[in-house]
Amino acid sequence: MIELEERWTPTQADFDAFAKVSGDDNAIHVDPEFCAETAFGRTVSHGMLIYAKLWGMLKRYDAGLSQVSQSLMFPNPAFAGEELRLRIAEEAPGLVRMLVTRVADGAECLTGEAEITC
Repeated sequence: MIELEERWTPTQADFDAFAKVSGDDNAIHVDPEFCAETAFGRTVSHGMLIYAKLWGMLKRYDAGLSQVSQSLMFPNPAFAGEELRLRIAEEAPGLVRMLVTRVADGAECLTGEAEITC
């Protein structure tokens, strides 16, 4: 039974590096000056950066895992410098639920599931 939990505090450097690798250099992720004028007031994480952290947790648990499919939602932003709680729990064989929340206020930043296989 898979049950994993970690904490992670993303940084602006994480956002910038992910933007460079992914090509997603949207100002909402990489331009603090621009973001200061938005409703968020600061840069927000790429959703797939958060998912990549979750997938890394799974691969450290079992390097032989492969993903079949995923379904993800990003109901609230994750900000640089704010600690996140990343959780993965096996719901059924081959199906894991994922939840990422901001530690400060419990807001859900990622909810979803992934079908996995060995």
